[in-house]
Amino acid sequence: MKISFLGATGTVTGSKYLIDHDGMKVLVDCGLFQGYKELRLRNWNALPFDPQDIDAVILTHAHIDHSGYVPLLVKQGFKGKIYCSEATYELCKILLPDSGYLQEEDARRANKYGYTKHKPAFPLYTEKEARLSLAQFYTLEFGQPFYLNDDLHFTMSRAGHILGSAFIALSGGNRTVTFSGDLGRQYDPIMQTPAQLQHTDYLLIESTYGDRLHSTKDPLEEIGEVIRSTAAKGGTVVVPAFAVGRAQLMLYYIQELKKSGSIPDLPIFLDSPMAVSATKLLCRFKNEQRLSKDKCRDVCDSVTYVRTVEDSKRLDTSPMPSVIISASGMATGGRVLHHLKHFITDPKHTILFTGYQAGGTRGDRIVKGEKEIKIHGQFHPVRARVENLNTLSAHADYGEILTWLRNFQKAPTKVFITHGEHDAALSLKEKIKEEFGWHVVIPEYLQSEELP
Repeated sequence: MKISFLGATGTVTGSKYLIDHDGMKVLVDCGLFQGYKELRLRNWNALPFDPQDIDAVILTHAHIDHSGYVPLLVKQGFKGKIYCSEATYELCKILLPDSGYLQEEDARRANKYGYTKHKPAFPLYTEKEARLSLAQFYTLEFGQPFYLNDDLHFTMSRAGHILGSAFIALSGGNRTVTFSGDLGRQYDPIMQTPAQLQHTDYLLIESTYGDRLHSTKDPLEEIGEVIRSTAAKGGTVVVPAFAVGRAQLMLYYIQELKKSGSIPDLPIFLDSPMAVSATKLLCRFKNEQRLSKDKCRDVCDSVTYVRTVEDSKRLDTSPMPSVIISASGMATGGRVLHHLKHFITDPKHTILFTGYQAGGTRGDRIVKGEKEIKIHGQFHPVRARVENLNTLSAHADYGEILTWLRNFQKAPTKVFITHGEHDAALSLKEKIKEEFGWHVVIPEYLQSEELP
């Protein structure tokens, strides 16, 4: 068995791992690179394999950095099945067509306003191509082994990151390699705790927060203070939020604040077609989250859903203080960019980020204090208040990762640290070696390794 690391090395995006075993080729995760330009350009590079030679794709979850390359893989000739949980499939039905649409819009806008070196600019794939790729999805239940052939098989277990998220244990030739995907939190107010893992021969563990612990501040107090102080100035709070997971968590906290009277009764808008659709799925997959039926309904009914472009534009001209939750979470695209252009230049407004900002993303640059930000080819001065809530992350921090690893009854032969920027991965490596004494490595991009 051989594994090749085709993404999520030295970065938190572009997850792709190729397993080659007795003539079978399986791709675990199939994500897009995001963030720095040098990373995004990898999306356009030829893959180090022929997509027609891949027998199967297995997805840990639906986030674009884990699934967003699927339509392009299919476009390039992949004919096999894409295996995932039912909730992951339902979310991919929302996320992938939207990804294609946004790429078409980015190309159209770049051609219209001329801020591209490519004449003309083309999308990686279109909305139509993304919808076509959905025909190759095949859903499975957690905990049920599935055989790809007489030997190679895998099992999905709940990872607690977002709806449908899983870690994948892939077995063949009397050895098992487990892919953590993105691990969730132990005490997330919505998502269930990640399932325990007690044994694997090889482990790929994410390290997004491998060098830090999440803040112990109460999110209700932080969010409440931002909304109260901004509303007192007559301003609007713009929340760039991941459409899947973070948007729903924000709705949960805002509903709690309104119920307790801790914030004014101002309008709350969810302005993201993806987030609206994902929110409706929350109550459908009851076994994946902690909320009661009534509580789930209250959270979903606590917001005004913004569906049309015209209604979205009207939010920017309303004189009333409000909260606008809109995708994307790192401000890399979507409707939130139009709101940022309008609100980021005025000190009475607040831009409230809700978690990790990958290096090189627009969100990362705003959080780090850049005075001007480029949106749609034009620079806009950053005068609004900028805050980032590290308490809302859906990723386990290093303490929670170590707690998860303590369930192991036997040391893995080798641990590969992936899906983290350099300092985070290196820090987690040292922590695992210090506590457990395990053999830990940080693979490089395009590295291959035999798993004896």
